[in-house]
Parts: sequence; C-alpha cells; structure tokens
Amino acid sequence: MKFMLIMRATDEAFATMEDTDFDEMLETVGRFNEEMIRAGVLVAAEGLQDAAEGVVVDYSAEPPVVIDGPYGETKELFGGFYIINVASKKEAVEWAKRQPITGPGFKTEIRRVSTIDEFPQDNEWIKKERAWREATGQL
Repeated sequence: MKFMLIMRATDEAFATMEDTDFDEMLETVGRFNEEMIRAGVLVAAEGLQDAAEGVVVDYSAEPPVVIDGPYGETKELFGGFYIINVASKKEAVEWAKRQPITGPGFKTEIRRVSTIDEFPQDNEWIKKERAWREATGQL
C-alpha cells in the first residue's frame, strides 16, 4: 500500500528552523531518506518552496480568484511530502515517527494513496488513465 506522509508545520515551527545550517539539515534529512531507500519503501520525496512563492486558486467565486502567497493567516503550512510503499498503515506510522524534523509545531499527516484498481474498471476515464499509466511504465 502507498501512503503519503505530509509534512506540516506552524509558522512558529518554521521560524525555529531559520537558524539551522542548510547543509546540516540536508544531511539529517538525507540520512532518513537513505534509510527509507535501503528499506525499499521510498517512492517519492519532495520539499516545497516557501508559501510566499506560491499562489492559491480560490473557487468561491466565478471566475476563480488567484491569491498570491503568503496566504494571510495560516495555522499550518504543508512543507513537503514523502510517498512510501509499505505493508500497512501501522508501518507508515512507524516511518513517520522516525522523521528527523520534529519539535513543537511540526506534524506529519498520513494518508493512504488510492490505487487505480480501486475505481470502477469499466469507466471510460479509468480505462484511459490505465492505458496512460501502462504506456508510461507506471503499471
């Protein structure tokens, strides 16, 4: 089963990292990534740029409104993610507990990633997606 580990933090938690040496942080995270690679569970891992560089498309109006970051008042920001392939949610939780960037205000949300096999296979759009995945080596 695939799970997404969503790295979240409050503005205050992110602020505590401002004085962290970037090379030191890369080493710490790199060791964790290497551990997941050696265990054969890592599928993808990406960090995200600062929210000030992003935008939000708000669908509350017609046409949708594009809002430049930062997004005003935030309680938690999504800072990056891992996709892992493990046997169970329990195993995903165990990997999340080992995540090296921790402390007050840091959280990891764990969500299972649905597979294409869980959708109606006779659906025209699922058939098209399955063909695309097969053509691109994803299945």
